[in-house]
Amino acid sequence: MCPLQTSRLFQRSETTMDQERFFILFLPLVLVLLVLGCVQPFLAKESQAEKFLQQHMDPDTSTVTSSYCNEMMKHRNRTVGFCKPVITFIHQPLPDVQVICFQGNVRCKNGQSNCHQSSSKMRITDCRLKKGSKYPKCDYKTQQLQKSIIVACECVQYETVHFDGSV
Repeated sequence: MCPLQTSRLFQRSETTMDQERFFILFLPLVLVLLVLGCVQPFLAKESQAEKFLQQHMDPDTSTVTSSYCNEMMKHRNRTVGFCKPVITFIHQPLPDVQVICFQGNVRCKNGQSNCHQSSSKMRITDCRLKKGSKYPKCDYKTQQLQKSIIVACECVQYETVHFDGSV
């Protein structure tokens, strides 16, 4: 083989090797990016049980004043972008609420069958948007009640994931 042919052969094989290296490194990079793309939103997203705790649980409250709902709705970011019309806070220890998942099964408002009604009355506070109140000045009526509550539960870990109502 003449020197010129050897040089061209060497250039081709070097180019081929560069392409092979690229594909060898590219495939794992694509896989890593796909995994991160799928896992990252899952890790960052709040679970339904965590959302339930943040939205509805306030177990340490011994007294509820008339300004309770206005304060809690701001503190829990329930008045960002709009006024949430109704929310209920539960003033019981979390284990007392979680045990409802093993109590009377009832149909949820949305028709699903994973709701359960507490066998005993619980201390709750209903917060309802006052008539004529509009964003950004959300003004709520505070009403303390003793009622049985209905919650939706996830079967996997028997966690409360949704407040469905009170009776």
